[in-house]
Amino acid sequence: MAVFSEYQNYDGLGLAELVRRKEVSVDDIIDTVFHLIDALNPQLNAIVRPMRDEAERDASAGLADSAFTGVPIVLKDEYLSYANVPNDHSSRLGSGITRPYDTYLVEAYRKAGILIVAKSNLPELGAAATTDATLYGPCSTPWDPSRNSGGSSGGSASAVAAGIVPIGYANDGAGSIRIPASCCGAFGLKPTRARVSTGPDGGEYWNGLVIEHAITRSVRDSAALLDATDGQRPGDYYCAPPKARPFLDEVGADPGRLRIGFSAATPFGTEVSPDCIAAMEETAKLCESLGHHVEEAAPDFDGPAVADGITKLLCIHLAYGIDELAEMTGRTPGPDNVEAATLELARRGREIPATEFLGVLELFTATARRVVPFWQEYDLLLTPTLGSPPVPHGYIYTNDPDADRYVRRKLEFVPYTPLANIVGSPAMTVPLFWNTQELPVGSHFIGRFGDEATLFRLAAQLEEAQPWSRRHPPVSAWRL
Repeated sequence: MAVFSEYQNYDGLGLAELVRRKEVSVDDIIDTVFHLIDALNPQLNAIVRPMRDEAERDASAGLADSAFTGVPIVLKDEYLSYANVPNDHSSRLGSGITRPYDTYLVEAYRKAGILIVAKSNLPELGAAATTDATLYGPCSTPWDPSRNSGGSSGGSASAVAAGIVPIGYANDGAGSIRIPASCCGAFGLKPTRARVSTGPDGGEYWNGLVIEHAITRSVRDSAALLDATDGQRPGDYYCAPPKARPFLDEVGADPGRLRIGFSAATPFGTEVSPDCIAAMEETAKLCESLGHHVEEAAPDFDGPAVADGITKLLCIHLAYGIDELAEMTGRTPGPDNVEAATLELARRGREIPATEFLGVLELFTATARRVVPFWQEYDLLLTPTLGSPPVPHGYIYTNDPDADRYVRRKLEFVPYTPLANIVGSPAMTVPLFWNTQELPVGSHFIGRFGDEATLFRLAAQLEEAQPWSRRHPPVSAWRL
């Protein structure tokens, strides 16, 4: 086994450069990744399906010579299909489902030379703010194995933060990139709606709320990966506004003097941890020290109505997802193969009239139109990413027999992230601060529709001013 001892000190583009210069081989990277999975996954449970045979086969067949040649990635085990590899959706009901083709995003990864090494953990049907599915068990943040990695892209975030891979595929319907990135101390950017195609299987996942991208350790990896994967594909309903130039060119570019409004007020009227407020306030001070105009301000909208709409949409799509898996597998949904809160919320979803469902969509459209003028006055909105630092395992739990408690705790945990999904705007969480318990606490920025460029410029500026790559969690490649 040729383990590359400095592997974890490189981001994806750095590894690709080593491969390009023949200083490290793809075989060395494969050996290193699976050595780290063996060493770290028993404490993290980030990886649910190692794919060494597939990785070695792809490497032997020859990886594309491109920006990320030889760079390992994990796939959140949900929407993306790697041909003929099970795609369980972390669901006992859907366990063993395979598709005979690659989805568009996997095709784009192959064209970029990316090496797919594993499937990562997520909550059942990817519909929770923590990762704790009965099928695979809870996933931990590498900063404290007693606490959850967040969700729904929890396995990807944990694997990235622990140094197993530099990049983890993730998707985001109400915060599922940004939530676990905050819990694990990584960088997470949700692109503009329709920036990345969800085809060929998905048209509008969750009525357009879900967008696909990744969790990374470096800002430049996120930008370069979005360059490799963005763009409309045949059959897509619509596309995001075209970028002015490659997103990678924005990293290191002068952001100018940005107008940043900040607020810790929760749209849902929930309590917020002082740690999260402090992180936001310190981020505001940092932005001000970098020359930006920062003042307290936030868009105004009906938060309780939006929370109710999100809950109804969750119920409806859980019902749809369960029915879809049941049809694919021939299994009958029930308490033996669907978690308690999921099953109850899906039952409620089936009772919501079509007219009420359309009312939720109209509410979201009206909310977007109401809040968008904020981004005519300000370039960015800064908030805490979450309502609290990473929560203990079992606190927000999809197998909770009390579905109302489950929903209440979920909304308390994620009051800030859903707005960007409703508006369709890009948003990011930046890992700038840790609390006294050494738990990461992210800071959240929402930009204007189609303007990932400003987010990448500011993120790179913050990364340079307060580098997070120097901080290493106790369960990680740096501690072996």
